[in-house]
Amino acid sequence: MEEEIDEMKSTGDCTPEKLFQELDNDPSTKLDNDQLDRITAMVNEYQGNIKSHLIEQQEKKSSRADRLADHIASFGGSWTFIVLFCTFLGIWMIINLMSFAFDKPPFILLNLILSCISALQAPVILMSQNRQAARDKQEAILDFAINYRAEQENMELKTLLERLDKRLERVEQMGLTRQAESEDNNG
Repeated sequence: MEEEIDEMKSTGDCTPEKLFQELDNDPSTKLDNDQLDRITAMVNEYQGNIKSHLIEQQEKKSSRADRLADHIASFGGSWTFIVLFCTFLGIWMIINLMSFAFDKPPFILLNLILSCISALQAPVILMSQNRQAARDKQEAILDFAINYRAEQENMELKTLLERLDKRLERVEQMGLTRQAESEDNNG
């Protein structure tokens, strides 16, 4: 299996960009052994900086509109937005309760503005959440690959320890046998 992975690396079939595109293009498919081998090869290649590589790939792939949606969603879900928006509403109502009001109660223009903001903000936040979900899925796949590889290494270590334990038992048994033989010869 490792020979196949090395062969994929040498032929250029297993580039992180191709794997990233493959996983991103068809999110409904389950991973087969070939894909797991490719992921293992990628994990070995990018062991130290997988998440930074993933973020870099996402930044390359995202458009200016996608990044704008992320910024709007992060601002729209912050306390700064809530405080500023409450301040705006308070000022609007105070101004329109005075004698020079341009939007008298029940604040029909304010309701229109609020409806427009909600109608535009909701899809922008959903777009950002969809992009975050795609990022989270890619991170989960990479985490799975890392855990899978670590489990393989743990199993190899367990097998090695069991073999060493058996050898140690044989050596101890041989030592006890020799000790008993030497006691029989002396006694």
